[in-house]
Amino acid sequence: MGDHIQALWAHPRLASAVAAEDWAAVFRVYRRLAGISQTRLGQLVGLAQPDVSGIERERRRVTSVEVRQRVVEGLGIPAELLHRDSPVESGPVARLFSAGMGPDDDLLARVTSAVKAETRVDTATLDWLDRLLAEHRRSEDLIGSRPLVDVMRQQLRTVMDLYAGARGPLSERVVRLAAEHAQFLAWMAQDQGESAAALAWYDRSHEWALEAGDANMACTTLSMKAHMAWSGGLGIRCVRLAEAARWASPQASRGVRGMAAQMAARGHAQNGERDAAHRLLEEAQGLVAHAADCPEDEPPWMYFYGETWFTLQRGMADLHVKEWQAAIGNLTTGLDGLAEHYRRDKTWYRSCLAHGLAGAGEAAESLEVALNCLPDAAAVGRPHSWNELHTTAAVLLRQGAKEGRELTGALKRYG
Repeated sequence: MGDHIQALWAHPRLASAVAAEDWAAVFRVYRRLAGISQTRLGQLVGLAQPDVSGIERERRRVTSVEVRQRVVEGLGIPAELLHRDSPVESGPVARLFSAGMGPDDDLLARVTSAVKAETRVDTATLDWLDRLLAEHRRSEDLIGSRPLVDVMRQQLRTVMDLYAGARGPLSERVVRLAAEHAQFLAWMAQDQGESAAALAWYDRSHEWALEAGDANMACTTLSMKAHMAWSGGLGIRCVRLAEAARWASPQASRGVRGMAAQMAARGHAQNGERDAAHRLLEEAQGLVAHAADCPEDEPPWMYFYGETWFTLQRGMADLHVKEWQAAIGNLTTGLDGLAEHYRRDKTWYRSCLAHGLAGAGEAAESLEVALNCLPDAAAVGRPHSWNELHTTAAVLLRQGAKEGRELTGALKRYG
């Protein structure tokens, strides 16, 4: 058991949460990897279950030096994780500025037309920028987000330089295009684990979408913030944001509303609320079917949305409620239908399939799937696919399966 617990601290999400002293994330991720209840974690660190729950939901904070020390000792946090740079120097807020991924003052000045550009804009130019953005979205599916960040920031600057020269309906279209670029930048920041930058970009995109009267983008940004909450283990926040997307934009397309419904379903599943999750999944599936019949009604960023994608999302909800065979079936079916150029997404769903197989006790099959997707997880799947493979290793280790040690070793070799 001791070796298993020590191996958990190799999980990137757990290590980064300790480095940032994000104790809510430490508690959530530790419990998930160790497979223990809030009551049991409380026993380890000397806290009552309601206190553990309050910290996990970010309603309470660990401010006492004495409580912090009990957490460190009770969970066996390795000393080297505690000796990293302080959260002020290396946390997500600092990275927002040092990595240059969030909106900056110069860009915001462009938004308010402080930059007096002489460039005149016409429909052909905006059509070209629309096509360019669509191509970049599809490229990101194959090569991942990292190579495209600087390109997209510069492209958004170009859009904003056009704002001062736009007149009449073209002005509204420029704002709508800016909202789409900001949403894509938010997604890429989220994909790289830069949560603060992602939230800043989603907020900016949402504001521009409202200014342009774009219900589809306004709804999408709330759904994607719900996705961020889900990724962080905040099921309740996920549900609330997804429901806000549903009621705030009733005029959005069926596909966009379907995305919000399935996001709420995944939040309920994360909370262990199986019936609510299944009800919303059925609602979302009906919207998906209608969207497939009228693809011309869907916004361009929903190009990936369809039955295959929805099947994969259902599989992820199955994982949360521990319906392992259903998860394996849905993820396998979805992966079979997913085109090869979705390299990053294939890597993510394969890592989820490895997790499902591990949960079902199929250790050998889980290891095979995990090892097959490990090279792509290292290349284009960090941090999400990479973290999921670490989670799979933790599940196998918890079961005492030798495959857990093999996968842990392989993850270390890929570094």
